[in-house]
Amino acid sequence: MNQPVRTRPESSRQSLNEAYDTALLDLDGVVYAGGEAIDHAVESLVTARDGGMRLAYVTNNALRTPEAVAEHLTRLGMPATPDDVITSAQAVARLISEQLPKGARVLVIGGEGLRVALRERGLTPVDSADDDPAAVAQGYGGPDMPWARLMEAGYAVARGVPWFASNLDLTIPSGRGIAPGNGAAVEVVRIVAGTSPQAAGKPLPPMHRETILRTGARRPLVVGDRLDTDIEGAYAGGVDSLLVLTGVTTPAQLLAAEPGHRPTYVDRDLRGLLTSQPEVERDGESGGFRCGGWT
Repeated sequence: MNQPVRTRPESSRQSLNEAYDTALLDLDGVVYAGGEAIDHAVESLVTARDGGMRLAYVTNNALRTPEAVAEHLTRLGMPATPDDVITSAQAVARLISEQLPKGARVLVIGGEGLRVALRERGLTPVDSADDDPAAVAQGYGGPDMPWARLMEAGYAVARGVPWFASNLDLTIPSGRGIAPGNGAAVEVVRIVAGTSPQAAGKPLPPMHRETILRTGARRPLVVGDRLDTDIEGAYAGGVDSLLVLTGVTTPAQLLAAEPGHRPTYVDRDLRGLLTSQPEVERDGESGGFRCGGWT
């Protein structure tokens, strides 16, 4: 989809929770970091939801099931159901199911979230390259995933087994800093196998399609902290986006963003959902720009 080149953030006279019917919220770096709620996230989301905005939690992290994510959000003070959660595991499972017959064996390199999503699509998870898998599905397996799992993936993919990845995020935010993500593990297998997987997660179309199918959003707003997944995915899908500066992206990276990585709106944190967005104006004295007190 050809989108106009964005040169500056847009403005909104309405608060964003009134201008859009559904917030498609990334989790890591937006709602929580290291498992703990980010400042102002809980109260902002509860207020937006109580005002009529649907909240959908869209994550590239394929480790946990929607039930586990919903339980975590509820524990933090943001009541959620499994139907409110869309994961890259669900998106890649649909992608695989459209190319393989029901009951096909899939070698799982990842966590329970990926196994559950594959079973929901009628596929059979297996653990070894010697189990005659028809595909390999690779997703984030958490910090304790054994190196042996990557070896199994390498064996199978090198034999020509079709390879799918839930997402290609090289890094993820954590409570202690930036950590390696699923994309880093995918690179390990790529080095061994000499090929690339079909991927489903943000910013790619399978994740956008999964999200719209599951939410039915008509006026969605993508809310994220990453230019190369959240914002690029919104741009590719032709929907508006809000970048919050609570995760991976720094102000310097935002200023250097290429057109496909430029958000519709920018705010410090999720309180930006509850406010209007000011115009960007040229500052005649400095030759720069002003927006809502920022320069």
